[in-house]
Amino acid sequence: MGQPGRVSVAGFELALDRSYHPGTHTWVLAFGPGRVRVGMDPLGIETSGTLAQLSFVPVGTELTAGLPFGQLEAAKFVGPLVSPVPGPVLAVNEALGRDPGLAERDPYGAGWMIEAGAELPPGLLSGPAEISEWFAAEVADYRANGVIAE
Repeated sequence: MGQPGRVSVAGFELALDRSYHPGTHTWVLAFGPGRVRVGMDPLGIETSGTLAQLSFVPVGTELTAGLPFGQLEAAKFVGPLVSPVPGPVLAVNEALGRDPGLAERDPYGAGWMIEAGAELPPGLLSGPAEISEWFAAEVADYRANGVIAE
């Protein structure tokens, strides 16, 4: 906690250099013209439980926002990883296939999932105030509904 460019919200660390997709609990980081990196936010990871396996569509697959880009198997959840962006898959993080826990240990660095040829789509949350407000409300809702512990 306390790294530059990060904020702690309700006990979770959020990186402020990227945007968040509220419906999929993924983050999107633009890091070149027409290129983004996608990963899972800490609440998405927390509510899934210990990650057992991650698999992704092959490089070259055309993503559609709202449709799967991979599969997650974890202690509390088995199901699709839903893409927050449209565009071709340019790279997948092969290290996560060997060590899914990397997404838990370093979600904003080595735990990224895919890279896509895309621009930041509308509907993403960005900026410290917007991200913090949304995330705090999500955590409060999840705790009130027993999805995560107090």
